[in-house]
Amino acid sequence: MTQRRFDRRGMLVTGAAMLGSLASPALAQGLPGDTPPVTVRRNASSFRTLVWQDHFETLEGGAILADTTSRAVHYWSEDESIYRLYPSSVPMSEDLTRRGLTRVVRKVVGPTWRPTPSMKERDPSLPDVVGPGPDNPLGSHALYLAWQFYRVHGTHDTRKIGRRSSSGCIGLYNEDIAELFEMAEVGTQVRLV
Repeated sequence: MTQRRFDRRGMLVTGAAMLGSLASPALAQGLPGDTPPVTVRRNASSFRTLVWQDHFETLEGGAILADTTSRAVHYWSEDESIYRLYPSSVPMSEDLTRRGLTRVVRKVVGPTWRPTPSMKERDPSLPDVVGPGPDNPLGSHALYLAWQFYRVHGTHDTRKIGRRSSSGCIGLYNEDIAELFEMAEVGTQVRLV
């Protein structure tokens, strides 16, 4: 009988210790009025608002910033009355990533997709052309950039958003590119960082 009492007591002590260790993260946050704890940055989401002045000299014609690190696209209207932040897909590797300042040179609803020569080289089974529709890799809308083969466009494969998954372009959800398409103009400056 003494042995059972000891085992039961041991279990209670062990259970209390475990409960205490589970509660300690909450206790470590402190009580109201305490000095705030040190913030630990987690990779749950890298979305944060940015200021245009860090990336552009002016907002003439509006500005689009594609941040390949946080996988987000920012848009500022010329008069600063509109700011939007969209999740995006980004190039799958550094050698496919182009950085710098360019501009929108053409806007197309229902774009036609053609793989680039390097895409065909990597995957010869790609079709030569995909017309507008639900299977089009450019999605519903595309903003063509001054750099050959580079676009900010929609996607039919929403699993790509938030990932390194493109061959160089910046992809958005179709509903997001439709909104951005309406705000951006031919001539809107675009910076990829």
